[in-house]
Amino acid sequence: MDVAVIAIDLHRGHLDPAVATLPLEPRAAAAVVGRAAEFFEECRSRGIPIIHLVTRYRGQEEILSNPAWLRRSKDPNSTRQNMARHNLEGMPGIEIMPELWRAGDVRVDTKKRYDCFVGTDLDFVLKGRGIREVWMTGVNTNSCVLATSIQASVRDYDVSVVSDCVDSMDGREFHENALQIMGRAFTEVHTSRELLAAFDQRRETVKS
Repeated sequence: MDVAVIAIDLHRGHLDPAVATLPLEPRAAAAVVGRAAEFFEECRSRGIPIIHLVTRYRGQEEILSNPAWLRRSKDPNSTRQNMARHNLEGMPGIEIMPELWRAGDVRVDTKKRYDCFVGTDLDFVLKGRGIREVWMTGVNTNSCVLATSIQASVRDYDVSVVSDCVDSMDGREFHENALQIMGRAFTEVHTSRELLAAFDQRRETVKS
């Protein structure tokens, strides 16, 4: 099957409370890591590749050249006030959460903007493997997952967002609103169980 999982920014910079610069709430972070770990193992057992996208910057100038991020870095009330310190090269935040990485996974770590296709070779990785269907996981639902899902859709990939394997540092309202926006016009939105069941059914159909 020509399916891959896209794992967006499931790194310590969002998900490890000890080092995170743009953290999810700790319980939410633990929950999404736990659900994603289980889902990834199920996918690996079916031969579905996991492609991790990781944000990594050489220096603050690569971050603050974005006007919106510059403004938010100066706003003490912004959830993104730490943008200028987020996932700089050499920081522990750029490490994928250990529970989610396995030998054989693919790491793409040149991501610098919300859209995972910008400045990375993600499209080449997918096309080189004959991938036409992508299952989106990761954080944040209302920024990187949203931007990447829309971009994948306009590139004619068949996109599904895995609703129980995404979350947002901006809270439940923004998470749910982003799922509604994507599901209305750009993607399918399904739980991990629904996607795996549909995959297994398709595989059985092909065999018969």
